[in-house]
Amino acid sequence: MGRPLVTRLLEAGHDVTVYNRTRAKAEPLAELGATIVDTPAELAGTDIVFTVVSGPDDFKSVVLGEQGLLSGEGAPELLVDCSTISLEASQAVREAAAAQGTALLAAPISGNGEVVASGAALFAVSGPEDAFGTVRPYLDAMGRGSHYVGEGDAARIVKIAHNLVLGAVNQSLVETCLLTEAAGVDRAGYLEFLNDSALGSRFTGYKTPALNGLDWTPTFNCKMLRKDLDLGLEVAAQTGARLPVTELARDLIQAAIDAGRDEEDFAVLLEVQAAAAGIALEPTGDGLVRER
Repeated sequence: MGRPLVTRLLEAGHDVTVYNRTRAKAEPLAELGATIVDTPAELAGTDIVFTVVSGPDDFKSVVLGEQGLLSGEGAPELLVDCSTISLEASQAVREAAAAQGTALLAAPISGNGEVVASGAALFAVSGPEDAFGTVRPYLDAMGRGSHYVGEGDAARIVKIAHNLVLGAVNQSLVETCLLTEAAGVDRAGYLEFLNDSALGSRFTGYKTPALNGLDWTPTFNCKMLRKDLDLGLEVAAQTGARLPVTELARDLIQAAIDAGRDEEDFAVLLEVQAAAAGIALEPTGDGLVRER
């Protein structure tokens, strides 16, 4: 995710300094004009720092760790985190950053690496509204737009809720594909009809080639989806909200992980649940999504 974000900033003419825990992953960006550093602490002198990491512990480590962004005397004016993480981790970093004069904006991304590279990523943003005004041109350079949703960690809630829909819709696609298969109807025909109906969406169209072709090359793997479903259930426990669909989706994605499919795309639930039901699957369709 970080590489296409940086690439888009560089292509827009911005000066960018980059840190990655595995330096070799960042080196290709130097050929595009980026400066590569060895620790997050070396980014403290920049005006704005963007972070994108896998989870809450990674975020706290890269910002508050021994050689983290805030470990030295200097600190950036703005810290913009584009990850999907817990409210607790975000608040801990927000407080530490504020103590050093750094404002934190939560700006989680809707879109995977391919979506970012194409310029179609979307950001939900929360925190100080004047800071959002400063950062917005950079977000626009990295994606197709951004939505300011309020103060504090409102954007974390928005993105977590967004990914709960992702889990629910994916499970609905999986079980309805299995229903059609069990009834002797080719799932390619079903998905073509669904995508052309009022219920079709960018997501259902995007997932159709994988579901038809049984291609589980990861765009978002099972572990990452379980992490986000867990985040949603944590917020529900804190607020008293009930999330019965999310609870079931979480159990089903855990079953795929327990079956050793954790690093595969979360659409692999189709194959896992087919096996559990004794349904034999074969690739079908031509891999194309019809224009609506």
